[in-house]
Order: sequence, then structure tokens, then C-alpha cells
Amino acid sequence: MTGMYDVAVVGAGPAGSAAALRVLQLRPDARVLLLDAARFPRDKTCGDGIAAGVFDLLAALGVPDLAGLGASVPRLHVRSPRGAVVDRCCARPNRVVPRAVLDDALVRACVGRGARLRRQRVRRVDAHADHVVLDGDTAARIVIGTDGANSVVRRSLGIASRPRDTAVAVRGYSPQAPAVPGALHIAFAEGRRPAYAWSFPLADGGANVGYGIFDGTAPTSRDELLAGLDAQLPGSRLDPATVRGHRLPLSTGGRVQPDGRVLLAGDAAALVNPLTGEGIFDAVASGVLAGQAALCGAAAGAVHRASLRRCFARHHRHTAALARLMRSPRFVHAAVLAAAGDRAVFDDVVEVGLGRGAAHARTLAAIGALFVRPGTGRRVAVPAGPLLAPAAP
Repeated sequence: MTGMYDVAVVGAGPAGSAAALRVLQLRPDARVLLLDAARFPRDKTCGDGIAAGVFDLLAALGVPDLAGLGASVPRLHVRSPRGAVVDRCCARPNRVVPRAVLDDALVRACVGRGARLRRQRVRRVDAHADHVVLDGDTAARIVIGTDGANSVVRRSLGIASRPRDTAVAVRGYSPQAPAVPGALHIAFAEGRRPAYAWSFPLADGGANVGYGIFDGTAPTSRDELLAGLDAQLPGSRLDPATVRGHRLPLSTGGRVQPDGRVLLAGDAAALVNPLTGEGIFDAVASGVLAGQAALCGAAAGAVHRASLRRCFARHHRHTAALARLMRSPRFVHAAVLAAAGDRAVFDDVVEVGLGRGAAHARTLAAIGALFVRPGTGRRVAVPAGPLLAPAAP
């Protein structure tokens, strides 16, 4: 054994770093071990879009100002499967920060607070009544699993993955200007499976570009994903060295946090928004909750489960219901039209998709009215050249 740590965090992404930072914020003298298979800085397959609310959570943890790490993006530009467009400034600008940059900054913040960082791929987790052992030689009173979609920690608890509730996506970096400069651009595809392409502007003038399918009921190949991307964003010219696929465990999977001394957060806890594939907000928020629960000893699992329920239950109910509706291209089309026509609806939809909001009655009524209106399903012509100018905020 290498000694008894108070908390060992497996996975040093945003969820793991948030967990470690919260433990050290509450107990500065805690012995915290942060484990990751990679050497930092390292790339991580992601859209790199970071919602404004994420920076609120990190600021509350006392992380130094991260505003200069990436491009500030004030607008959101969404095209429906049938050609309708909403282009508005968000209530607060979001940012596009490559994960190689963001994760490294968070890990450095953890080390600066006193966490010990070790490069190690954890392969075995043995839970005992009063401690947990990793790989047979590292003991901790509490282990927090933030090791992603294929989490070893999750599997050690006997919790199986649910392919039906898994999205799959491909991402690459393009040296070309983004599809819509100054905006997070999302283009929904029309078809039997809910899917969209994205193009997010980088500070260097290029773009993070990708395509995701939010339906795990049928096999999806890399070629199918790239073909979908080309159909929605032709001529994206991705750097082949940066093209990577990944799986996203959606919150509709209903993963349960068990009792005991092993906690789950982020992708390991299946906390990815089923409407947008956004996972950074939920990762950081659930990491904070795990860090708090980690100080509760044997009751940590029960405390963390209750905290997750209080934080996310209403949001997850709404996103699960909306995810079923989004299987209809006509519903997505109506939602885009409603957001284009009403600022309050737009703000509501953004908070549901990028934070932990819920769809208010007014929003559902506005979308429903357009959904049932005759003629709403027709294709809307999108002009050539620059897409619609942004509406007034």
C-alpha cells in the first residue's frame, strides 16, 4: 500500500477536478489523490463548447479566472431539420475552450491546492467496509469515479452500460472559419434518428466541427457519422489527425448511485444531456456534489445519491420527455420556430440544453401551437450566403 488517502479521484477531467477541488475547499488538509491514464495536457474528444454556467461553478470553487482560455461566443445559431433558423445572443456568452487547455488548467488548480497527481490507468477497484483499494496497492477512504463513458469504477459496482441510451459522435478540428462566425452553430439533420452537426469557433480562427447521433438502437460507423457531417456542413476540411469518435452516456439511462464508499460523477454517472450532448456542466456540478459527499464516510454513497436527485431530478424528467419528442423532426422544427419568435422561449430552451433548466409551460405551449399548426412542417428556404442576421438580444 502507498498509504491511506482521504479521497482518490479516478479521472482528471472536469468532473474529477471539480470533485478534488471541492474536497480541498471544504477540508484543505485532506489527502487527495488524482489519477489519470494520460499525461497532461492531453486532448479529449469533445465539442469544446463550455456554457456560461460552468464558469460560475468553477468560480465558486475558487478556480483562477478562466475567461482568457478560449473564444467568447455570444450567439447561438440553430437550424431545424426543415430549414428554419433561430439566431440570437444568449443571455450570457458561452465559450469555446479546447479540452486540452481547459482540463490542464483545472488539473493545475487541483495540484496548486495540494492534490497529488499520478499518471495511472486504474484497472481494479476493491471496496471494503472502511476503505477502497485501487489496483491492489492504493487505499482511500472514498473513491470517486470520473473515468468517463467506459468507467472501470462504474463496472466495479456492477452497473452495466445501456447502449440504447448512448449517443455517438465524431469530432475534428478544421483550419477553416466556422460555419457561422461568432456563433455556436448547430444544424439538425432530418431522418428517423435524432442527429445534428456542429461548428464552434476557435480563438485561432478555425473551428471545432462534429456530428452526433442521439440514438443507440442501431449500429453507427465512423463513415456514417462523417457522411452525416458532410451532408450538414459540406466542405468542412477536417484535419485527419484530429478526427476522433466517442460515446456519450445520456442521462435517460437512469444510472443509480449505490450506497458505500465509491461515488460516480460526470460521464461515469451517465450525466450527458440527451437533447444536446452537453456534458461539461453536469460533469462539474456532479463532481462538486461528489466532493461534498466524499467527506461523509460510509454514508457517502447515500448522501451523493440524494444530492444528485435534488440537483438534477426535475431537469432529467424534462429532458427525458423532450428527448422522446425530438425524435420527430417536426417537433424540432417547431421548437426552433418558437425560439426564433419569442426571446423567453429561446432563453428557456438554452437553459434546458446547456444547464439544468426545465421547460416552462409557456415554452411548451409555444412549441405545441407551432407543432399542430397546419403548414408548420414545410421546409423553409434558407438564403444563400450569410445566414440570417442575429435577432436583437
